[in-house]
Amino acid sequence: QVQLLESGGGSVTSGGSLRLSCLVCGYTENFYTLGWFRQAPGKEREAVAAIDSNGKTLYGDSMQARFSISLDNARKILYLQMSNLRPDDTAMYYCGSSLPPVTLEHPVYGYWGQGTQVTVSS
Repeated sequence: QVQLLESGGGSVTSGGSLRLSCLVCGYTENFYTLGWFRQAPGKEREAVAAIDSNGKTLYGDSMQARFSISLDNARKILYLQMSNLRPDDTAMYYCGSSLPPVTLEHPVYGYWGQGTQVTVSS
């Protein structure tokens, strides 16, 4: 049973930083893709970034300037470093897993975590 456990969310003021973590448990595949997505109330789920087990990355529109995705393959921990946060970054952030190739298409992600809330105030 695959489980994804996000952590690291919280409340920050505009310009602040946060690092999200996603612990991946029970994954037996050697090659995989992990991604970060976010969803604000009343809005569709939005791709933030994705990375595969070979380290190839993709970023959603305008995300790469302030967000950085990384993966500790040995420990199966996915990270999202977020800097210069803005109020419009406020959302629930989800970690998802899929098979290669790396993609930002959330419908192909088969497993999801419960999410971690990020709130940015002005």
